[in-house]
Amino acid sequence: MDISHLVDKLNDAQRQAVTAPIGPALVLAGAGSGKTRVLTHRVAWLVEVEGVSSQGIMAVTFTNKAAAEMRARIEHMLHMSTAPLWIGTFHGIAHRLLRIHWREANLPQAFQIMDADDQQRMVKKILKAMGLDEDRWIPKEVVWFINAQKDAGLRPKHLKDEGDMTRQQMIKLYAAYQDACERGGMVDFAELLLRVCELLRDNLDLQAHYRRRFQHVLVDEFQDTNAIQYQWLRLLVGPEGNPFVVGDDDQSIYGWRGAKVGNLLQFQKDYPRVQVCRLEQNYRSTANILNAANKLIENNNGRMGKNLWTSGNDGEPIKLYAAYNERDEADFVVNRIRNWVDKGGKRSECAILYRSNAQSRVFEEAMISARMPYKVYGGLRFFERAEIKDALAYMRLVHNRGDDASFERVVNLPTRGIGQRTMDIVRDYARANACTLWTAAGACLQTLGSKGGVSLHGFMLMIEKMDQATRELPLHEQVDHVIAHSGLIAHFKNDKNGGEARIENLEELVSAARGFNADTAVSEEAGEMTPIAAFLSHAVLESGEGQADAGEDCVQMMTLHTAKGLEFPLVFLCGMEENLFPHSRSVNEPTGLEEERRLCYVGITRAMKQLFLSYAESRRLHGVDNHYSPSRFIREIPPELLEEIRPRIQVSRPIYTPQAYSSSRNSKLIEETQNGIRLGQRVKHGKFGDGVVLEMEGQGTHARVQVRFERQGTKWLMLSFANLETI
Repeated sequence: MDISHLVDKLNDAQRQAVTAPIGPALVLAGAGSGKTRVLTHRVAWLVEVEGVSSQGIMAVTFTNKAAAEMRARIEHMLHMSTAPLWIGTFHGIAHRLLRIHWREANLPQAFQIMDADDQQRMVKKILKAMGLDEDRWIPKEVVWFINAQKDAGLRPKHLKDEGDMTRQQMIKLYAAYQDACERGGMVDFAELLLRVCELLRDNLDLQAHYRRRFQHVLVDEFQDTNAIQYQWLRLLVGPEGNPFVVGDDDQSIYGWRGAKVGNLLQFQKDYPRVQVCRLEQNYRSTANILNAANKLIENNNGRMGKNLWTSGNDGEPIKLYAAYNERDEADFVVNRIRNWVDKGGKRSECAILYRSNAQSRVFEEAMISARMPYKVYGGLRFFERAEIKDALAYMRLVHNRGDDASFERVVNLPTRGIGQRTMDIVRDYARANACTLWTAAGACLQTLGSKGGVSLHGFMLMIEKMDQATRELPLHEQVDHVIAHSGLIAHFKNDKNGGEARIENLEELVSAARGFNADTAVSEEAGEMTPIAAFLSHAVLESGEGQADAGEDCVQMMTLHTAKGLEFPLVFLCGMEENLFPHSRSVNEPTGLEEERRLCYVGITRAMKQLFLSYAESRRLHGVDNHYSPSRFIREIPPELLEEIRPRIQVSRPIYTPQAYSSSRNSKLIEETQNGIRLGQRVKHGKFGDGVVLEMEGQGTHARVQVRFERQGTKWLMLSFANLETI
């Protein structure tokens, strides 16, 4: 097959990469520049033009989906099966090598692969065998430590305790875990790569065989490789091989899970004769969006250098919206999506991106209120998340001791020494006497063993104390108290893999309670309910609504990390505030701040036609109203690319400088009515609850205001009858 006609359809930079002379190559592929197209065409070029045997080509990527797409494209171009090519993920190819060379790798032929749950179960058995308390040595934290060492290419014998007793114990647990895996013929995901590296390092004949066979190894998303993956590549390719790697240092956003953006620079040192190609023409976004992304990322140091451009039009300016609070922000986004749909667009073309999972709650509520189908892409809805269900279970049990499901969920969460044997005794008593687990637990205290009985009594006493302490508190303080005294916060602080996000979600639950209006959230048929009962009912109802059915046209909601690799005609990048984005843990750390900026770059370049940036002047976090300044990332975008939107005063004007913005905003806010209510004022209504004044008209007894209420939407009210209180 002659693929010259296919190559002719590539742009100059793509053609240069695809037809590069045999040798090491580094393709710096900007967002939307056609990197998958280059990779697949390179394989076809090697086979059809360079005469490389398909059995001598390996293509490696990070996801099975990407590998399947690559395979399908190559088959379409070559009109032949891709079976002889090794195309797969790092872990998939490592697994294939170990199945072939199980003897050399010192594995049983029928070795089994463990998933994350299997790892935790094994660690729990080891902790029990070593007499260690799970409250002190959290299984998930131990698993995280073990995987981190393997990703760095380290065995227990390579580690030093550095005089740290905790680290010393962790190393012992790693060694015991390794022994248990060897005895049981078990291999975890991190072990797949480490074992293959050791296999190639220690078997020189095998190493030479694969270097001769796979003289052309292509790697996708190279900026996301960690230490062990790069070591694996170096061992497989060798110093004289022809690696062809594609990556983008500006989209390296996974440093928190071990990815090393420095591998791109190291690659050039390890292969000094490398050819570098830059793919800078973008086929996704308008010029204004690309120019904003370019100017933003220029603020990072040590970049390899790229400047995205398009042959398309400038497109619309990037819209900037300063919301009064997080509910105003969510309502604004919903209204803009509604306008998009009214003009013939699809909901699935719209994406709401945010830095933290906890931000999804307010958007979910706005979507449900607007009866707009949505999907939380790559994650669970707020009230379906495990940590939220844990906290709600505690609250249900405090409110109702007869809630057996809640009792079962939290009786040993965090672990407090209430084992399976203890619970079996309690369950048997409950069945025999047709009573609740709470009643059964109280009746069994005297018959249980000393450890189980004491632990169970301590749990029940804790629930009773929570009940007594929270009865007279406002709803959000009840929620805050239960979360704080349940031990969940301390429990998740010990989780190094996602624990911080879980704590943020628990704190957002307090915010949800603070903004909860029992009068409007629960149907009238529910009758008189206490605030806590109404809130718990509301949580159940919300967890069962709103999420779109499979195949339904729906709005896409996701974190910025999840959005990588996706594209949407209309994108909302929300929560653009200091300490939220960039995140508070990154603002004082140069490498962390640069990764946050790369994350913003990724978010901006997801947008194809329209991009909205939004921030809130006041945001309720952790149950408290906070006032943050706009994100520095907004200031790093040239003002001529931005257009500020202020629906409250029905104008759209350019934003030039923070000073000009502040001056124009203040000139509008000084318009006041006779009783002191002004635009932007937070107010309280006896029936409709809290809200923000959006518009004002008329004078004296004819004066009226438009208020956006947090739960009732937007309403016009006559000032002389509304009896609004300023907050």
